[in-house]
Amino acid sequence: QVQLVESGGGLVQAGGSLKLSCAASGRTFSTYTMGWFRRAPGKGREFVAAISWSGGITYYAGSVEGRFTISRDNAKNTVYLQMNSLKPGDTALYYCAAGDSRYSIRYYESSRLYNYWGQGTQVTVSS
Repeated sequence: QVQLVESGGGLVQAGGSLKLSCAASGRTFSTYTMGWFRRAPGKGREFVAAISWSGGITYYAGSVEGRFTISRDNAKNTVYLQMNSLKPGDTALYYCAAGDSRYSIRYYESSRLYNYWGQGTQVTVSS
């Protein structure tokens, strides 16, 4: 069983940066593949980034690659999402998720591969 709590969201101007955190409970955290998703008004759930259980493999949506960086610190049971060069289109509710590490990383763009979800943290980017 894993519980996830996101933090770090807020209001930022276009071009600015923000770092999100996802704190996880449970001693088996390090065995999970972790992902970040987002949902904006009028849009469906969108994949943002995923990271392997060891942190050695990452995968990004084309819309954020080069601007966002996903990382994890298993000793702290925490996953991060560093967001740079933010755009108004990045405005959304961001939430993290944990899934069993049994597939290649690119498959984790599918929300159906995750077992646990956080409640989300709001990111608003002004123009």
